[in-house]
Amino acid sequence: MKVSRRIVAAVAAATLSFTTLGVHSAAAEPAPEGTPAEDAPAAEAGNAPAVDAAQATISTTPVSADYLKQFTTNQGKPAVPRWRGIVTDKAKQDSRVQELTAHSPSMNRDIPLVTVKATSPNRPTFYLLNGAGGGDQYAHDWVANTAVLDYFLEQDVNLVIPMGGKFSYYIDWVNQPSGSLKGPQKWETFLTKELPAPLEKQLGASGKRAIAGMSMSATSSLLLAQHNPGFYQAVGSYSGCAETSTPMGNLFAEITVNRSGNTAAQMWGPQGSETNRHQDALLNAEKLRGTELYISNGSGLIGEQDTAGWMESKGLDPNAARAGSATLLVEGGGIEGATNLCTHNLEAKLNSLNIPAHYNFNNVGTHTWNYWFDDLRRSWSEVIQPALEA
Repeated sequence: MKVSRRIVAAVAAATLSFTTLGVHSAAAEPAPEGTPAEDAPAAEAGNAPAVDAAQATISTTPVSADYLKQFTTNQGKPAVPRWRGIVTDKAKQDSRVQELTAHSPSMNRDIPLVTVKATSPNRPTFYLLNGAGGGDQYAHDWVANTAVLDYFLEQDVNLVIPMGGKFSYYIDWVNQPSGSLKGPQKWETFLTKELPAPLEKQLGASGKRAIAGMSMSATSSLLLAQHNPGFYQAVGSYSGCAETSTPMGNLFAEITVNRSGNTAAQMWGPQGSETNRHQDALLNAEKLRGTELYISNGSGLIGEQDTAGWMESKGLDPNAARAGSATLLVEGGGIEGATNLCTHNLEAKLNSLNIPAHYNFNNVGTHTWNYWFDDLRRSWSEVIQPALEA
């Protein structure tokens, strides 16, 4: 991966983020709109997830022509997803790195996945969620913007990155979306009920799992763990906003979802409603008890890696470096400052409940990839890997 391209991607991603790849699965009919996830039986820690009576299959065929339609050249012809051109030769040449396709019965669509298979059999699985653009947007996915594949090729764990879910918060929406989102948004059903059993069987996984995300999906990771007690041994939350039913939290979500032509109310109902409060990770913090937690945030103040000089030292054109630094200072700094307040509120709530967590509050840092990749590696070594090995 060329550093200069990573820097450009980081600059472009100074807002909330996400991406899309494959598995075939038939599942039971989804719960009625707005049904709380905890109404379903909870999975016990370390157990394989139930798939009801459904049989699921994993497809390793290249992504379909329908999927490629969203990636077009200037002439309107199908093109490969842009992140493919950035993956390092090391990752491309290692057979443990695969693209898979998962068919979601509840959403009736194919979801691309990028996976790194563990070196050894019977190893845990780490689900890593993209940002607001979900992988459907280039600036918002881990693969295109960090050396995540190279890093996890050195770790003996099954890595799974779903490459879809833009502006969805990875939850089950109470209403049908409009705008650029098509069809039902049943991401929690997909990620916790439809996908894990067949995929982990394909990977030869152990049944232990963890989940992490940044920005939009930092909130999602907390919610998925709360709604499915014991399902994940550890959670990583980087630069997220756990509270979603407060005016500040709801506005934060509104800004994200608006980018798809939808409203937060379409996603989880009116602010303060029962369905909205169900999706508030701050209100439901008690449900994180027993899960190992890594929670981080920058201050919003510009750091060395946000400066034009640092970007130029990595090969970026001076004009682009200055523009990028200005973007990070204004947009990235403002967003990170807001999530910093959210994250301190979560810390206070967890402390009041005597729920332990590992916190990393950086003195500097904007809402961008260099910091998230640092936190990903730190959370892996200090919290997530130990939890999965326990």
